[in-house]
Amino acid sequence: MRKILFINLLLFTILAVNGADTIQVKQPQTPILIDRNDNVLFYIRIDAKETQKLSEIALQFSDEVQLNEIESVKLYYGGTEAAQRKGQTYYSPVQYVSSHAVGKTKDANLSYSIKVAENRLPDYKVVFSPDYALFPGINYFWIGLQMKPNTSILSKIDVETVSAKLDGKCAPLAFATERTTLRMGVGVRHAGDDGSAAFRIPGLVTSNSGTLLGVYDVRYNSSVDLQEYVDVGLSRSTDKGQTWEAMRLPLSFGEYGGLPKAQNGVGDPSILVDDATGTIWIVAAWTHGMGNGRAWVNSQEGNGVETTAQLVLTKSTDDGKTWSAPINITEQVKDPSWKFLLQGPGRGITMHDGTLVFPIQFIDSVRVPHAGVMYSKDRGENWTIHNPARSNTTEAQVAEVSPGVLMLNMRDNRGGSRAVSVTTDLGKSWTEHPSSRSVLQEPVCMASLLNVRAEDNLLGKDILLFSNPNSTQHRHRITIKASLDGGLTFPEEYQVMLDEEFGWGYSCLTLIDRETIGILYESSVAHMTFQAVKLTDLIKQ
Repeated sequence: MRKILFINLLLFTILAVNGADTIQVKQPQTPILIDRNDNVLFYIRIDAKETQKLSEIALQFSDEVQLNEIESVKLYYGGTEAAQRKGQTYYSPVQYVSSHAVGKTKDANLSYSIKVAENRLPDYKVVFSPDYALFPGINYFWIGLQMKPNTSILSKIDVETVSAKLDGKCAPLAFATERTTLRMGVGVRHAGDDGSAAFRIPGLVTSNSGTLLGVYDVRYNSSVDLQEYVDVGLSRSTDKGQTWEAMRLPLSFGEYGGLPKAQNGVGDPSILVDDATGTIWIVAAWTHGMGNGRAWVNSQEGNGVETTAQLVLTKSTDDGKTWSAPINITEQVKDPSWKFLLQGPGRGITMHDGTLVFPIQFIDSVRVPHAGVMYSKDRGENWTIHNPARSNTTEAQVAEVSPGVLMLNMRDNRGGSRAVSVTTDLGKSWTEHPSSRSVLQEPVCMASLLNVRAEDNLLGKDILLFSNPNSTQHRHRITIKASLDGGLTFPEEYQVMLDEEFGWGYSCLTLIDRETIGILYESSVAHMTFQAVKLTDLIKQ
């Protein structure tokens, strides 16, 4: 299929006649949420200098698209532009469908848009003939897509804008982006769900029975970090991410000790499946007291609940349906001189020999952060921390890249690139990996690391997977990358970008089955978005 490149930076294709104003088109590469009634397919920009009406605009879906999964295609008018942005090229004056407006994340905001036309049960070619009057100057339109509730999470949308008419005559089209294939997603958590303002910090695992278990912060009052009214939430899917059960709360401290809920927050969860027993563990930081200031600076030395954050576990022996009372392991693992000990959010692992491992981070006595691991040799009864891997690092993820060898991939506060170290003795000693600070770019953000063994996937290859915002400056361009050489390189041909727009940027990967990767992440379209990607889409044979 041909790719069309656009104006400003790239080439542009013109379809038409002299004297007509140019219609500029941009296709955003963002998830198409099955549970949303409006997803943006195209942004359309018309500078009406010589024309008065948008007469027609036509789309063409590829033959591979499952038309029976599409509920409707809609054309909206978004109004005109503010004078203060004159001379700059934008493709929308506002966000037409919000990901943060509580309770209003699934539909177009009709105070920002007018629905001009709708085509329900479309054919492969969709033609809108709105004959819509244009405002003198810049005019914005956009095309929305609504999927049916039974749409497969693995379906894709491949569509292009093929022609348009202004004042009844063919008009030139100029494309600002490459044509791209869009993937389905599910908004597992939206702003306002279950009375919570925000959901943050995803973790994701696949249980021994194939259930997907997603954990996250339930941030009731706002999106800010601990200390606040925060619980650890969990969503289960027993059909590979197609649908998700009602939220559970594995960790919630309420008004413990007579203090308000907002001074008993617990969050930044990490989740682990014990492959040998099927027991599922969650670890999180519980902050009691501290006023309502940020725990990162208000947690102090010592191990008492009144002065420092507590490291707490909960476990499930019934595939994540019910959870134990909190298990406080602070005294086991925290050096009293440290100001703050907490987990690396995301997920932990079971090693080949059965050792359970969670990534951790701590702030030392002089307030320098470090990342490392903690482990249990007795199925989670007792836990140990040795030495950190590197200073000035925080949110890390761990993978066993060969038997007994752990790789720790760390958020590095120096910025620009991920820090990577390996250990063969569970963190007593560390060696910097050749890829450290050079291979995986980052904007200083949490990321995900997942090792998929050859015997566990249909490609029969050892694959190291990584996901993060693929940028050095901003939390956007959420991308899954694959390495076939143990993390030395992540070639561009083994990468899939899921969401080019801006969000909070945290993500977590899991192997759903021998063919499919799942990702739960903070996207531009929902606070917790789930998508599934075939390994053969990532590593083409």
